[in-house]
Amino acid sequence: MSKQELPIVDAGVDVPAGACCAPLVCEPLSENEAAELAPLFKAIADPVRLRLLSLIACHEGGEACVCDLTVAFDLTAPTISHHLKVLKQAGLIGSERRGTWVYYWINPAVLARMSALIGPASAALAVTS
Repeated sequence: MSKQELPIVDAGVDVPAGACCAPLVCEPLSENEAAELAPLFKAIADPVRLRLLSLIACHEGGEACVCDLTVAFDLTAPTISHHLKVLKQAGLIGSERRGTWVYYWINPAVLARMSALIGPASAALAVTS
């Protein structure tokens, strides 16, 4: 099956079956949709937060201790905590305190929604270029 034939996976966005492009390419976002999605994209628009999201997503077991995340950066623990708080407030990650440490995991439904909005557009643009 070629990329042109792949339908979009339903991630909470109403897209007709067999759609060939992302909702962003097919029709403009409504004012409410844009207002709802903007904080998600704003949260990952920072290089540190994007790296944190990536580190959490690919960490063994699907979750990462804050102690594992802080060593990957040349930043203070409070700065890392701030960035994690922004990601959590946006709904991109979840967390749970276990004793002294806090463990973080990705919220797959939120990432799937963001991906469904823009992901296939790249493939559609590459095919038409």
